[in-house]
Amino acid sequence: GAMSDPRVTPFSWRVAHISLQGKIDAPAFTAGENMRVCNGLVDLLRSPDGPRDRQILQGARVCVIDRDGAFAYVQAEADGYCGWLRAGALGPDHAVTHRVSARATHAYAEADLKTPDRVALSMGSLVQVQDSANGFGRVGAQGWVPLCHLAPLDQPARDPVSMAEALLGTPYLWGGNSAMGIDCSGLVQIACHACAIPCPGDSDQQAVSLGVALLPDTPPQRNDLLFWPGHVAWVSGADEIVHATAHGMAVQREGLRAALARIGAQTPLSAHKRLTDP
Repeated sequence: GAMSDPRVTPFSWRVAHISLQGKIDAPAFTAGENMRVCNGLVDLLRSPDGPRDRQILQGARVCVIDRDGAFAYVQAEADGYCGWLRAGALGPDHAVTHRVSARATHAYAEADLKTPDRVALSMGSLVQVQDSANGFGRVGAQGWVPLCHLAPLDQPARDPVSMAEALLGTPYLWGGNSAMGIDCSGLVQIACHACAIPCPGDSDQQAVSLGVALLPDTPPQRNDLLFWPGHVAWVSGADEIVHATAHGMAVQREGLRAALARIGAQTPLSAHKRLTDP
């Protein structure tokens, strides 16, 4: 169960979140401190300075549970994923009002596209627009973002696949969660989150929690999800999928029958799921 899954169990082996009191034996418990990612993109690591498990985007809220030198152990609010990240990537908690709805954008020093760009922001980043001028929104210390690249949080996207399709050509990156690089489960999560659909980080978790399972031979339709052991793809049309695949090292379209044959030569399809309305 979830208790034995370290990915979603907020326990650094020294300090655990108080939600685990009475459930596990830990040396110490804490309520933690809410903070937000403030530098565009940060790797979520399995151990301090260890391998990347996922990434967390600008503006995402995390609960800081433990610290070790330059690293902080956190649980991400959006999907419960736990791990270590560089503490310098964190800033104070604050309200957010908009998400980056474009594939990617930049925050500029002023409300002028010819002024210095301060940080690149991926689709799915969260910002607080404090005021606007000249078609830009001011998002605090980082500067000004084109308003045409933002959407209010109370106006989610409606079609997950269209969000995934906006990332076609993005390079494949193991554990990637952004327009700079993304993996199969990252592509599912970024599209779901754009549509305000709760979604965990890894494909095995997504296979359990997303949508409803369909019987074999159910005709696939757009926005269905296909799962194989260790892989997931969006159905984008009658005979088409969109997925982040190591096969082409990119987010790409592929014929559904061709993909079933190619992937099926190594491992059988494990689930066909249909999203329910959020």
